[in-house]
Amino acid sequence: MMDELELLKKDWKSKEDVFAKLSHEQIYPMLLKKSSSIVRWIFYISILEFMLPHLLYLFPSVRNSMQVYEDMGLKSVFIALTVIQYAVVLYFIYRFYKRYKEISVLDDAKKLLSTILKTRRTVKHYVIFCLTLIVVSFVVFMISIYLNDNFVENFNLGEKAKNIAPEKLKQTVLLLIGALGFLLTLFMGAFYFLLYGLLIGKLKKNYKELQQLEV
Repeated sequence: MMDELELLKKDWKSKEDVFAKLSHEQIYPMLLKKSSSIVRWIFYISILEFMLPHLLYLFPSVRNSMQVYEDMGLKSVFIALTVIQYAVVLYFIYRFYKRYKEISVLDDAKKLLSTILKTRRTVKHYVIFCLTLIVVSFVVFMISIYLNDNFVENFNLGEKAKNIAPEKLKQTVLLLIGALGFLLTLFMGAFYFLLYGLLIGKLKKNYKELQQLEV
């Protein structure tokens, strides 16, 4: 369904001989409203994205899998990564909230342009951090496996695994975990691209409209 701004622009184009240009008073409030709504959604989605994974801990199998980190001697590393994740993600959520509050009360097109650019940069840095954290977690886990001689017992691979040459088994496990890490990073990258990319694309469109308005 075509929004109010698009209907106004369409009507303007049909009357180009009458109106040479949409006035600032007509178009700016609409762009402000649309941009504010987009940034609000980015804020809401970041909160949901932060909270939803915690629901997995309600499942016993997921809670039990955390024991692997302790068996591998990674409990302190896991805690450190978790603290970093919480601190940085909460910081980005605060930044999204701050951008939303800023953009919802602006009355100047140049300031709105600046805030849109800042929001786009913040989203970009947030996505880069999330993907980097996934890669670092898998790399740390793989290094721990490589250096651990008791990983068969840690992973509870069973008696059959003990009959396989340790080095060959370790290489196979590392390959599988590396492939899993790559696929998860790829999946999350696609997820962020589709989710945040769609919203950022709309902000970019508003940015271009504002630039035309300022000409």
